[in-house]
Amino acid sequence: MPLLALDCEGPVTLNDNAYEFTAALLPQGGEFFARISRYDDYLADVERRPGYKAGDTLKLILPFLKAYGATNRALREFSRKTLRVLPGAAETLKFLNQLLPTFIISTSYRPYLEALGEVSGFPLERVFCTEVDFEAVKIPEAEARLLREWAEKILELPLIEIPEGARGFEDLPPESQRAVEVLEEIFWRKLPEMEAGRFLEEVNPVGGKEKARALETALSETGFSPSEALYIGDSITDVEALELAREGGGGAVAFNANRYALRVAEFYVLSERATPEAELAKAFIEKGKEGLIALARKEAKDYELGLVAEAGKDLVSRSEAFRKGVRGKAIGALG
Repeated sequence: MPLLALDCEGPVTLNDNAYEFTAALLPQGGEFFARISRYDDYLADVERRPGYKAGDTLKLILPFLKAYGATNRALREFSRKTLRVLPGAAETLKFLNQLLPTFIISTSYRPYLEALGEVSGFPLERVFCTEVDFEAVKIPEAEARLLREWAEKILELPLIEIPEGARGFEDLPPESQRAVEVLEEIFWRKLPEMEAGRFLEEVNPVGGKEKARALETALSETGFSPSEALYIGDSITDVEALELAREGGGGAVAFNANRYALRVAEFYVLSERATPEAELAKAFIEKGKEGLIALARKEAKDYELGLVAEAGKDLVSRSEAFRKGVRGKAIGALG
């Protein structure tokens, strides 16, 4: 029997918890988060900076959240209050847990996964996610004021534009280069010298290579090989885990995905509900990757499933538009 691992936000829930918490706490917090998220895309996918991984947005924003009064309790209560699951997700998770070993590998903060566990019954011992403790870092009021000033400065920056095929700083438009330079100064020269810089040192978001490492841990714990892994993800943070499953001969599925996940996945799904995940799991149990191919060939489905290599050139635009329709334009546009 194989193993299933899936991302939380996208394949299971409709939220972007970190984005929404930032939007609720900071003035123009959604715009602020979008700028840091695009900087994350640049560092992880264009510059490919050593030691940096997709999803580290979730540690970059922590000093600013702290400066605006974030607490562990506030994050727990906010997560419980705002949790929105994809239709059919709670029932699908329960079914999957009975069908095969199932894990959630998420970049999201633990309180959000705890909120999901409360409504779905999903066992937290099978969850990999980002640990955060706002109370562990005490910042002086002078630092908090400076961080709030920097937040205003970041809001004045343009959203970094990443041209197709960009592979370095020099490929960015001039205004985007200037935005990168400002963010470099804040995050890698000034913040490390501050008490708030401890967030950058001590928090390790589960994204990029950490998701692949989590998948390897799940495989080790259950005694399976990568060829027996079915991984379902949707964004830049899932790239390495999708690659691990695909290169190992397992199933790599992009679910309502953006261009980053589609670039490395072998299969794609467009669905307004989570229920296709159960069909994917059953097909994979029966015949592995060949089972997924056979399922993709069937026409009588209320969702779209196909092989990325066989899809038209418009797949990325169709999938990203569908993603925004399901999750909302602002969240759907995030990397």
